Amino acid sequence: MAPHLNIVPSMFVLLLLFISASKVQSDAFDVVAKFGAKADGKTDLSKPFLDAWKEACASVTPSTVVIPKGTYLLSKVNLEGPCKAPIEINVQGTIQAPADPSAFKDPNWVRFYSVENFKMFGGGIFDGQGSIAYEKNTCENREFRSKLPVNIRFDFVTNALIQDITSKDSKLFHINVFACKNITLERLKIEAPDESPNTDGIHMGKSEGVNIIASDIKTGDDCISIGDGTKNMVIKEITCGPGHGISIGSLGKFQNEEPVEGIKISNCTITNTSNGARIKTWPGEHGGAVSEIHFEDITMNNVSSPILIDQQYCPWNKCKKNEESKVKLSNISFKNIRGTSALPEAIKFICSGSSPCQNVELADIDIKHNGAEPATSQCLNVKPITNGKLNPIPCSGSVPKTPSATA
Repeated sequence: MAPHLNIVPSMFVLLLLFISASKVQSDAFDVVAKFGAKADGKTDLSKPFLDAWKEACASVTPSTVVIPKGTYLLSKVNLEGPCKAPIEINVQGTIQAPADPSAFKDPNWVRFYSVENFKMFGGGIFDGQGSIAYEKNTCENREFRSKLPVNIRFDFVTNALIQDITSKDSKLFHINVFACKNITLERLKIEAPDESPNTDGIHMGKSEGVNIIASDIKTGDDCISIGDGTKNMVIKEITCGPGHGISIGSLGKFQNEEPVEGIKISNCTITNTSNGARIKTWPGEHGGAVSEIHFEDITMNNVSSPILIDQQYCPWNKCKKNEESKVKLSNISFKNIRGTSALPEAIKFICSGSSPCQNVELADIDIKHNGAEPATSQCLNVKPITNGKLNPIPCSGSVPKTPSATA
């Protein structure tokens, strides 16, 4: 069932790219020394940052934009390519967004668009200052939410390495990866309060060759969420929690969604989250396909739903509850997953009645309920393949007529 992934070669290419670029002395474009930026937390960094980017992007030799230590206010910035040579941003300081959500008219704060051979590093912080937004972001207030900015967007970025960066208190998603190819996010720190709504740590869609490695994510929504069109992806060595776990989806909400395939999640620790390893699709709505999804070597600590396939995903009870999901799930495995569940239902496979899950494997599972009751396993419209020692016993629990909603 293991997919053929081309991740290791792509990571090797990235490594060679940045080793070769480092051998050529890069031109430094310091936003303070050369472009007049002020690290006073009051003066807008937008123009110095954009001016430095434009000069660096126009350079025919490798270049580095430097943001020195200090605290900077940044209203917003759109950093576009293509550039003439490899380009880096060395973020050493703390960059803060305006705290007032009304300062934003669209969902962009820091955006990279159409950039190739790019690296961002330096230990700096992107602080979205989202506390005011969290209070106003309710499921009824859709217009307000539509204008909340993502902390960092990568759109149409190819061959990129993002290392040692912190995203803090984003007003919406922390990092969004869209239509990217061969991008590695490594040693990131993402943090927001556990009650902060819609603050997914890293969300991606329509991207190939994404690697998320050795990162710590604490947030109010999915630590990592994987949207349609994502292919050949590796997630490993992630610590997640609080939050909603690591999720494929949600899928099936919109027309013409592209397949999700070739995703491997391994060597992760998930703690005090509402979900652990999850696949979620909407009932009714639209079709789609998910295949070759593999969760392996994962530790669960007090997770409410450690292993979950939810094809009746219906947050806020706003969906076509009486219809089956049209998204087809196949070739999915959960292997060597251990730890504790906050609720008795440690494993829930709620699959579509019109398109039952195919080739779902459980192997070497040991999840104990933290309470007095034993852990149970629920199955609907699926007959899992089983291997090794399994606790709880697969499909040992009854499925309620109306499975409980998950966030």
